Amino acid sequence: MAETKKEIFTYNAPWELYGMSWSVRPDKKFRLAIGSFIEEYSNKVQVLQLNEAKGSFQESAVFDHPYPTTKIMWVPDKVGNRPDLLATTGDYLRIWEVQQSGSSSSSVQMRKLLNNNKNSEFCAPLTSFDWNETDPSIVGTSSIDTTCTIWNVETGQAKTQLIAHDKEVYDIAFACGTEVFASVGADGSVRLFDLRSLEHSTIIYESQPPPDAMPLLRLAWNKQDANYLATFMMDSRSVVILDIRLPSIPVAELQGHEQSVNAIAWAPHSHCHICTAGDDAQALIWDLQALPRPVEDPILAYKAGAEVNQLQWSSSQPDWVAIGFGSCMQILRV
Repeated sequence: MAETKKEIFTYNAPWELYGMSWSVRPDKKFRLAIGSFIEEYSNKVQVLQLNEAKGSFQESAVFDHPYPTTKIMWVPDKVGNRPDLLATTGDYLRIWEVQQSGSSSSSVQMRKLLNNNKNSEFCAPLTSFDWNETDPSIVGTSSIDTTCTIWNVETGQAKTQLIAHDKEVYDIAFACGTEVFASVGADGSVRLFDLRSLEHSTIIYESQPPPDAMPLLRLAWNKQDANYLATFMMDSRSVVILDIRLPSIPVAELQGHEQSVNAIAWAPHSHCHICTAGDDAQALIWDLQALPRPVEDPILAYKAGAEVNQLQWSSSQPDWVAIGFGSCMQILRV
């Protein structure tokens, strides 16, 4: 009798969760990190490992984190020959190292705290960051103080800091390579930057002409075709697909959610698939092969137990997507 493969694994955290990331290393399959969302100073980050024999997640490490993590990312180490690093943002960018301490347990130490504002006792909270896949010494952060900062995380120094938007910056993402990145923010624009010529940026999309612009909350770059970006507006049910060769007009709008969209993730292994999730408790997968013809309906829909706040598609195991809702994390085979 053929063994049926399990399609869904669920983990119930001891707190509401927000930050979430799949490990990239080939020797650490089904490992994720999740961060608590507790509205006070003391928060937690857990490292979870799926025990495939038992069919359940086990905590291999947990550590304290000041404030909730706005984002968590494992080092984009597809080979597995770098130190086992994890980055988090909240009040600052921090780099943590995970070290195996037993067969199923690990210890975590903070290796770097990156702060570019040494003169002030106040910090401007970081909304998001991206870890460059081509050169993992580079991390870009976005902040409510209108800036983006590009860091060398090996030296702990800021390579450059620039005023990216007219208002708060909510997300940042690198394209393929090390030079080009984009950001979105409260001014309702998607802006394109090139580290080789930072004196000017290109606005490739605006949600509405100022002063009526709606904030853009998240940004995701297609990993297989760097011409395509996805973003969405605050309180919007649709996801906007942009082609940077045709600025200002979306190449598609994905309208399948019944309530606000909260998260987007492109398929790591396909140039035409994207997953979206929102307050309607749905995670939808779309096939954009037909572009520029309209994309009417998703090809897959999953109904979660509550509003989906977080969504991550595994780059090392591309048939698995993780979603977070309430205090629950689920990984789904797609």
